[in-house]
Amino acid sequence: MKAIVCTQYGGPEVLHIAEVPTPTPKDDEILVRIIATSVNSGDARVRSLQVKSGLTRLIMRLVLGISKPRRPILGTVFAGVVETVGSKVTAFKVGDKVFGMTGLKFGTYAEYIAVNQKSKVITMPANATFEEAAAIVFGGQTAIYFLEKAKIAERTNPKILIIGATGSVGTSAIQIATYYKADITAVCSTGGLQLVHELGVNNIVLYDKEEFISQTEQFDIIFDAIGKSNKKQCEPLLNKNGIYKNVESVYAEETIQQLQLLKQLFEKGELKAVIDKTYKMEEIMAAHTYVDAGRKKGNVVLKTSE
Repeated sequence: MKAIVCTQYGGPEVLHIAEVPTPTPKDDEILVRIIATSVNSGDARVRSLQVKSGLTRLIMRLVLGISKPRRPILGTVFAGVVETVGSKVTAFKVGDKVFGMTGLKFGTYAEYIAVNQKSKVITMPANATFEEAAAIVFGGQTAIYFLEKAKIAERTNPKILIIGATGSVGTSAIQIATYYKADITAVCSTGGLQLVHELGVNNIVLYDKEEFISQTEQFDIIFDAIGKSNKKQCEPLLNKNGIYKNVESVYAEETIQQLQLLKQLFEKGELKAVIDKTYKMEEIMAAHTYVDAGRKKGNVVLKTSE
């Protein structure tokens, strides 16, 4: 099968298409023909090791590989079709359309992947395309994780400030917060104004025209979806019991329940996939270059097969 391999840490040029063995599913695994995956900020960070802290970079090398990723096929989300099932598989059948996430196991920049039937994989939303299903996973899962940590479900009409509202995590956070009936203020650039309006937000701070920290309003939750702020900077904007969350603070743990909520919201029309650009496997360097620029709106999708 074709796969995109990362030969070392560095720029987009370290990614190459190679022929690798197609995985053989074990008794409790399914083999998925991947139709679409996504290229997100997490993928770019793993490829480049571009992080703020030298300590964080060292930890990443210890976890991911010292001189290059020990799992060279990157990518953490997928949407595709079940091709074969192991002898003990009961949760899926051949032909099922599924989507899921692999976390630090990576492996989705490929035409096929074998995953355990009890891993983070479920049937796709009935009304989603493969591209849409792949697009909602990374940002949606991350947004759910941090908003749940901020106890959004325990608050009545919480006031929330979302910093970096137009990326994959930010656009998902807006929609997840809307589901929880939050009063949302979004921070974005002038270029993202229309998208944020389309997602139903009217309270918008344009960071290229004013400092978001100059506001007099206070919030129950401040969620930095791109990691550009810090808690001390944002404390004046928090109310007495307010909670600050930043995507850079911890790894967003993945659960099957997050996928189930994303599926539920998409099928109800309460969550939509925001797709900026779609690339083919052969265009992987261009896809990563675009993500590296930090200007994407929503998600970048990578088609791995038709």
